[in-house]
Amino acid sequence: MDAIELARWQFGITTVYHFLFVPLTIGLVWLVAAFQTAWVRTGDEKWLKLTKFFGKLFLINFAMGLVTGIVQEFQFGMNWSEYSRFVGDVFGAPLAMEALVAFFLESTFLGLWIFGWEKLPKKIHLACIWIVAVGTVLSAYFILAANSWMQNPVGYRIDQATGRAELTDIVAVLTNKVALITVPHTIAGCFLVAGGLVAAVAVWHLVRRAGTDTAAFRSAAKIGAWTTLVAMGAMLLTGDIQGKIMTEVQPMKMAAAEALYESEQPAPFSVFTVGTLDGSRPVWSVEIPGLLSFLGTGSFDGRVEGINDLQHEYEQKYGPGEYKPNIPLTYWTFRLMIGLGAAAALLALWILWATRRGRTPTSRWLVRSLPLLPLLPLVANSTGWIFTEMGRQPWVVFGEMKTAAANSPNVSVGYLVTSLAVFTLLYGVLAVIEVRLLLKYARAGLPDVSPPVEKEAESDEDRPLAFAY
Repeated sequence: MDAIELARWQFGITTVYHFLFVPLTIGLVWLVAAFQTAWVRTGDEKWLKLTKFFGKLFLINFAMGLVTGIVQEFQFGMNWSEYSRFVGDVFGAPLAMEALVAFFLESTFLGLWIFGWEKLPKKIHLACIWIVAVGTVLSAYFILAANSWMQNPVGYRIDQATGRAELTDIVAVLTNKVALITVPHTIAGCFLVAGGLVAAVAVWHLVRRAGTDTAAFRSAAKIGAWTTLVAMGAMLLTGDIQGKIMTEVQPMKMAAAEALYESEQPAPFSVFTVGTLDGSRPVWSVEIPGLLSFLGTGSFDGRVEGINDLQHEYEQKYGPGEYKPNIPLTYWTFRLMIGLGAAAALLALWILWATRRGRTPTSRWLVRSLPLLPLLPLVANSTGWIFTEMGRQPWVVFGEMKTAAANSPNVSVGYLVTSLAVFTLLYGVLAVIEVRLLLKYARAGLPDVSPPVEKEAESDEDRPLAFAY
């Protein structure tokens, strides 16, 4: 492998690994906030138990996501200096907003929430976790606005003297039509993961520890399952809109998602395809007539441009070169994204059926499939991002800068091999720690929330700062 391929592998591994924590963090904090709201409004102890139980799982995941996310920023300067030089003026603005606004809200009010139990008034303490939840969405918004600029550059100009992209309209960047649909689609994916985790853990306790906090876990199971189903519905709706915008701004990506080599009107959508070894043409497939046309244009009769026609068009526009992404990879990640998310929704539907009218699930197959409920949408999220980024290739900024020109020219292969090995090993160790911690505290059951017995002589000012976890 040369330096550019190693740099791409390193960025891909660290980015996908980091994104394993992001969806659960964003989705779970909203469910924890909802549990605490139910406790404040009703006074029912089961909601307080669920708040602290899933709040602990949220904190473990948040900490791991924070640690792994820091590496991403350094990689821009280490391995992708030419990219940083070209886009720094544009790309830096939304990332700075993310750090100054969103991350400030998350870190400050999360600290108040952690240490504010029994110190802050109930409603103020509740407001803290809601501010954290809003902060996570704002953080996602600014980061996705930066990424969407790479997919569909707007609000900039190229300085011919320096060869750099310069920001001219921050509002255009933040309201990029790609960002406006990518944000709700991604947030829906976050709730898909979080709902799956809550439902899976709750049902496991219902089955394995019958009679222990049954009412609380039954409520959590239903909330988690309904969250998964609603999130899947939102993903389908936003995904449909996203497909039409993608066809408009990145038609090659839509053609690659279907491995559509020749333009067709109407264009079918293949559920399954067997192609040649080099991925240059299909051999056999199962197709749904007109569906790709609907996904791309909104009409079952619409015309979808094929890979070969787009390749010729791009050669005329951008000069000689290969403008096709990795077709087998984009084809299958697109289907895995949809299929795994749908499978998680079916499991959630099964849980709702198995727990109807106060029933406790008895199917051993349902119990055995519980680990899949959070894992399926987690992998679906990851494959969705792999599709998004790989489908843009060979561009790092669509139409402006190719990936091959974006790396650091003075970074050696030896350095990249060493850093790639170190990061992979370190992240493997962190993965083991994360999973062990989540399993340990998920199995522990709901905490005791009885108020501590205080000494009569101890005044409120003498009490130590409460730390809930």
